[in-house]
Amino acid sequence: MRFEKPVPVQWIADFIDAELAGNVNGEVTGINEIHKVEKGDIVFVDHPKYYNVCIHSAADYIIINKKTDFPEGKALLVVADPFEAYLKLVNHFRPFVPSMKTISDTAKIGKETVIMPNTYIGNHVFIGDNCIIHPNVTILDHCIIGNNVIIQAGTVIGSDAFYYNKKANRDIHYKKMASCGRVIIEDYVELGAGCTIDRGVSGDTIIGAGTKIDNMVHIGHDTLIGKNCLFAAQVGIAGASTIEENVILWGQVGVSKTLTIGKGAVLYAQSGVPASLEGGKNYFGSPAIEAKEKMKELVWIKRIPELWEKVLGKKDN
Repeated sequence: MRFEKPVPVQWIADFIDAELAGNVNGEVTGINEIHKVEKGDIVFVDHPKYYNVCIHSAADYIIINKKTDFPEGKALLVVADPFEAYLKLVNHFRPFVPSMKTISDTAKIGKETVIMPNTYIGNHVFIGDNCIIHPNVTILDHCIIGNNVIIQAGTVIGSDAFYYNKKANRDIHYKKMASCGRVIIEDYVELGAGCTIDRGVSGDTIIGAGTKIDNMVHIGHDTLIGKNCLFAAQVGIAGASTIEENVILWGQVGVSKTLTIGKGAVLYAQSGVPASLEGGKNYFGSPAIEAKEKMKELVWIKRIPELWEKVLGKKDN
């Protein structure tokens, strides 16, 4: 999440009651979680396993629960519970503000765009020109829809990320990590009926221009989808993955988190993707491998009874 204007790190330290060390005169330009940090960001870390990754990331300001070494020019904000400090900042800079109107007064809708009945459009939503928004669509706060976009009935854009902070010493082990990111849908995208697209935890979920998505597709938080992709029904993509341009995912393909599918890759129906895949190739299976290799494998699997009979026959002789 970008702040509207830079915020002095000293103000943030006072606000979350943190001990400040390092660059005490710095200015924070945004808040992000570790997968999405940029220069000027503030980020939190509460486990020693991730201290080094977080401190040496692009973030300049680190909310942490223990003093440790850090590079020159950065700053540590030491607090007892970094996660709670993160939540306090998110709720301050992007608080939940209910809108009880079908279309919020702060929403902006472009020329020649059609909004059909029972559609809900939240606070600070922007919708471009020549769009068609079918009935019962929900577009939640701060989401951005480009020009010439079609959204079929029942689709939800901007629902919260499925993202929780786990601590075994709490009565409730999983505590919700507030989502302050957005969904950005670029020009000429089409979304089918009953799709769900989660907003970023602190960054943006982006659907690239010209991408076409079938019914009942789920796209997780902070996922980046390139231009001119094609997703068939019941595809599911977990959080913070990158799908490059011209990728085709046929029906019921499942994609795991924080991986990349390269430009021009094609995944055949019901494939499962647990790790990154090169572009320009066809894949099939779970775990997905190159389709031609998987087809050979299936041929050999069909021959197992025949081969087994031959083995048993040799033993009888």
